[in-house]
Amino acid sequence: MKILHTSDWHLGHMLYNFDRTEEQLAILVQMVNIVKEQKPDLFLLCGDVYHTAQPSVSTQLMFTNAMAEIHEANPDMPIVIIAGNHDSSSRHDIFQRPWKALNVHTIGSLDKDSPEKHIIEMPGKCFIVAVPYAHERNIPDGFFQQLLDVVDRNNSNDLPVIMTAHTTVKGCDFTGHDHFSEYTVGGIDALDIQRMGEGYDYLALGHIHHEQFVHTGKHNVRYCGTPLAVSFDETFNHSVSLIEISKHGESPVVSQIRIDNPWPLVTLPADGWLNWTDAKKALQNFPDDIQAYIRLNVEVDDFLPTEAHTECIDLVKGKKCKFCHINPKRRENRKSDTKMLSVQEFQEVAPIDIARQFAADTHCNFDDDMVSLFKEALQLLEVESRNL
Repeated sequence: MKILHTSDWHLGHMLYNFDRTEEQLAILVQMVNIVKEQKPDLFLLCGDVYHTAQPSVSTQLMFTNAMAEIHEANPDMPIVIIAGNHDSSSRHDIFQRPWKALNVHTIGSLDKDSPEKHIIEMPGKCFIVAVPYAHERNIPDGFFQQLLDVVDRNNSNDLPVIMTAHTTVKGCDFTGHDHFSEYTVGGIDALDIQRMGEGYDYLALGHIHHEQFVHTGKHNVRYCGTPLAVSFDETFNHSVSLIEISKHGESPVVSQIRIDNPWPLVTLPADGWLNWTDAKKALQNFPDDIQAYIRLNVEVDDFLPTEAHTECIDLVKGKKCKFCHINPKRRENRKSDTKMLSVQEFQEVAPIDIARQFAADTHCNFDDDMVSLFKEALQLLEVESRNL
């Protein structure tokens, strides 16, 4: 059977206040065309359908129209959607019943009392174990293995077992993510792959934007990545993954189908940094007829001129590109015990890192207990936002 694996669409994402509807529609058209051409047996969307828990009406309409067109492109193909950490779990759960009319299965929240709700059987094709995003402390020990054991007892015909999840797995490549550490990416604590259990033939993951295999020795655990960059640091190719597998115990064969963005994200210079004068020249010399979002990497001695952003906007007048952001870096010979952050830098740094820096600057004791309390407060805010 053939499986299309995609995730992290982040519909509704704004890039420095620029509306990205045109790009997002272009990506969805490509999704429909891929389904028409490849005729997959199964379509997996592994979380972060939306960029916010409260997407606009127009963004939701864009998504529902796309789902209808994907269904029409291959009506016999089930579509399985799990919620990610950016999504509202209840929004996915509410529409479970009407979505099934289009062969769409949505799983918004973890159901510890009825685990069978996470298992979808495609008779004669495969079993799907669909697990949405949930905070680590809300996932019972052995939950993944419990689901896989249920499937194993019912899989008398050795059908392929496909599992989905939206989480961070330890040891993966976090390239492109603004806020990450060895233990946390995008607010999700990293899990050991062993916690995902044994018995699946392919584990379709969402959350990490850089496509990759997670090395387990079996070559069957994969992040498909996002089809559309949400950050200038996502300089890698964007794609969907196509998986072919015939039976339980067989190694999956994976290929990629590239997704093209009509509005690429461009950093000037492509490598390194320029002084303010040369950065302005690079922006001024950018071709007039190329559609792109532009970021400038600028090295400064202290701070940029207050009118710097306005100057850049003036320089792109009459061009097709859109100027977004100045990414400043202070020269290494600048000496200060306290790290100075611009407003733009402050907006991009993870809250936990700001707290650590503040504690260091003020000589406060930010020990493990304080870190745990801080993370718990952030998690409560996140849950409250997702459930609004």
